[in-house]
Amino acid sequence: MSTRVSLAALLLTAGACITTSAWGAPFFFTTGNADGQLGALSQSERGGRLETETADDFILTQTTVINGATITGLVLDDSVADITNVEVEIYHLFSQDPNDTVPPSGHVPSRTNSPSDHEIDSATRDSDEGTLLFSYSSLNANFSIAQTVIDGIHPSPNNRTLGEGPASGEEVQITLTFAKPIVLPAGHYFFRPEVLVKSGDFLYLSAPRPLVSPTPINPDLQAWIRNARLAPDWLRIGTDIIDAVGATTPTFNMTFSLGGNTIPEAGIPGDPECHGQTVAAAAKQFGGIKSAAATLGFSSVPALQDSFREFCNP
Repeated sequence: MSTRVSLAALLLTAGACITTSAWGAPFFFTTGNADGQLGALSQSERGGRLETETADDFILTQTTVINGATITGLVLDDSVADITNVEVEIYHLFSQDPNDTVPPSGHVPSRTNSPSDHEIDSATRDSDEGTLLFSYSSLNANFSIAQTVIDGIHPSPNNRTLGEGPASGEEVQITLTFAKPIVLPAGHYFFRPEVLVKSGDFLYLSAPRPLVSPTPINPDLQAWIRNARLAPDWLRIGTDIIDAVGATTPTFNMTFSLGGNTIPEAGIPGDPECHGQTVAAAAKQFGGIKSAAATLGFSSVPALQDSFREFCNP
C-alpha cells in the first residue's frame, strides 16, 4: 500500500511541475492503479508458450527523453523473486510506420488505431542487454482479476473467445530505469512491456478506461494484444476478444507510468541541423551539456550525443 501512495504523490507533484513550468518541464504520464478487471499475458517465449505482447497508448506533445517507467502485473504460479528479464518496446500507430503492411492483411477485424507492425528499433530496452535495469515490489499477495487473455488470441473469424475467466496471483509493480534513455519526438505511441518469469506467467494488469489519472490523454485508445502466431497483426482485447457485440463491448487501458524530461526546442528528426539544435537546446535548458546528460539520465556526454544523433537520423 505504501508503494501506491508514494507513486501517486510523485506523479501528482510532477503534474504540478508540468502546469507551472513553461520551459523544459519534467514529463510524467500514468494510467493510475490496476482496477482488477483484466490480466493479459505479456511475456517473451518460454517453453511451449508463444511470445505474447500487450500494448497501450500514450501521447507526447513535444520531444521527450524518457528515462524510467513502472508497470503493474500479476505473477501466476510463480514468485516475483523469479522475474528474470524485462523488455520494453515502443510502437507508432499503424500506418505511421512506412514498413507497415498497407492495406492490412485482413486476418483481424480492424487495424485502425492499432500499434504498427514493427517496433521502433532505437526505443527497445532489454535488461538482458544491459539497456534496462529493474526492481520490483509486491503490492498484494493475493490479487484477483475478473477476466484474463492468455492463450485465446486467434485471427478472424475465431477472435472472439469471451476471455479465459478470472484468476488470482501476486500483484507486483516493476520499476524500470533505462540505462540508455529513450528520445522520441512529439507523437502518439504504444508502450509494450514483456516480463519473463522462470516457470509462471506474467499478466499485465488493466487500469480504468476512460483514464481517471492526473495525466489524461485524448484520444485514449484501448489496449491491443498479439502473439507470435498472429503477428504482425494485433487484436483489440476488449472489442475483438472479450466481447464483439458493439455498444456493450468492454475496453481496457493497461497499468503503467512513464517519466523523463521534455526538450521543447529540440531539432526535427531528418533535418540537417537537428543534432546541433538538439544539443544546444539541451545545454541551454539544463545549464550546460554535462548537466543535461546527468539530468536526463545518460551515463556520459558521449552517450547523450549518440542518442541525440540516433534521434535525428531515424
